[in-house]
Amino acid sequence: MLVIRPLQENDLDDLYTMAQNAGKGLTTLPADRELLQKKIAHARETFNQRCAPEAGLYLFALEDTEKKKAVGISGIQARVGLDEVFYNYRLSVTVNASRELGVHVRTPTLHLSNDMTDTSEICSLLLSDEYKGGGCGLLLSRCRFMYLDEFRKHFSEKVFAEMRGVSDQHGRSPLWDALGSKFFDMEFSEADMLSGLGNKAFIAELMPKYPIYLPMLPDSARAVVGRVHENTAPALRMLQAEGFNFNGMVDIFDGGPVVEAFVHNVRTVRDSVNRYAMITQNPVDLDVPARERVMVSNRSFRDFRVTTIPASCIGPDTVKMPPAVAEALQVESGDPVRLAPLKDNGPLPINTYRGQDKADDRVREHRSRSSKS
Repeated sequence: MLVIRPLQENDLDDLYTMAQNAGKGLTTLPADRELLQKKIAHARETFNQRCAPEAGLYLFALEDTEKKKAVGISGIQARVGLDEVFYNYRLSVTVNASRELGVHVRTPTLHLSNDMTDTSEICSLLLSDEYKGGGCGLLLSRCRFMYLDEFRKHFSEKVFAEMRGVSDQHGRSPLWDALGSKFFDMEFSEADMLSGLGNKAFIAELMPKYPIYLPMLPDSARAVVGRVHENTAPALRMLQAEGFNFNGMVDIFDGGPVVEAFVHNVRTVRDSVNRYAMITQNPVDLDVPARERVMVSNRSFRDFRVTTIPASCIGPDTVKMPPAVAEALQVESGDPVRLAPLKDNGPLPINTYRGQDKADDRVREHRSRSSKS
C-alpha cells in the first residue's frame, strides 16, 4: 500500500538516494546528507508546532508500506521571503513611442521583483523512477492541496510553484549563460543551489537593479524565458489541471515560469468532500485503475495520512474502508475523513455528494478541535 505521511528522521537514507538519482535541477533537495537532515529536522519542528507558523516547512513522504521505505517526497513552504529576500523576474512590456516620428515600440522587459513575498509555495516534488505512473505522482502532488485547505490559517490565500526552467544534459542554462554569468563568478548549478537553499542575499548584492531588455539577449536565451524543462512538463500540466496559471514571473537564473492559484479555486479543494470512516469486514478490491480511485485523508495536522480507495466505497455520509486502510490512515469507525478526486476525469462526480453531506457541521467542529490539539 502507498501512503502519504509526514517525513520522518529515519527517511534520511531513502531521501538521500532519491536526491542522488534526481541529478541536477532539484535545488531544494540537494544530494547532501547534512542539508537533508536539517530539512527533515525543520519539518519535524513544523508538524510538532515548535516553530513560528510563517516559518513552517511541511514535507510529506510517499511510503511503500510493504517495503517500509519512502519512495517520494513533496512539500509546502508556509511563507517565502520573510527571513531571506525572495527574488523573481517579472516579465512585462516597456513601451517607447513618438507621435512625431511615427514610432511605437513594445519591448519585452525583465524587472527584478519581490512580489511573491509572504506567499505559500508548493515545492520539493520528487518521485522514485520505479513508482512513476499509476497515479503515484498525482497522489504525491495533490495531497498537499488537501492539507492546505484543511489548515488554511497556517498558509496564505494564494499558493505558487516555481517550475524548473530549460537546461541541457550538462545542467547549463541558456538564460544563465547570457545574463546571470555576467554578474556572478560561479557556475549556474552553484548559484541555483545557493538560491534553492535560501542563501539569496548574494543576489541583491550582485544582480543589476535595472530592467533587462530581452532583445539585447541572444535568441537562445530569449527562447527559454517562461518555458519549463522537458522533465518538468508533466508537473506543469498537473498544476494547470488544478487551476494554476502563469503569473508573469520567472526564475532569475533559468527563466522557469512561476504558476499560482488561490487555494479556494484549486480543483482538489473545490471537489473535496467530508465523510465518516466506516470500517468494513467485507472484501474491498483495492487494486483498481487510478481513474477509479479517490484520495482519502485522516485530516490530522501532526500525523497527516493520505491513501487511495475505490470511488465505489463512497456513500452519502460514510466511506467504507477495510481494516488495513483504516490502520494505514490511523482512523477508526466514526472518525471524520476527507475525500478528493485522484485524477481529473474520475469515474464518479464526487462533488454531487455535497448536497447530501449532512454531517459537515459536526465534521468542521471536530476538525477545529483537532487542529488545536
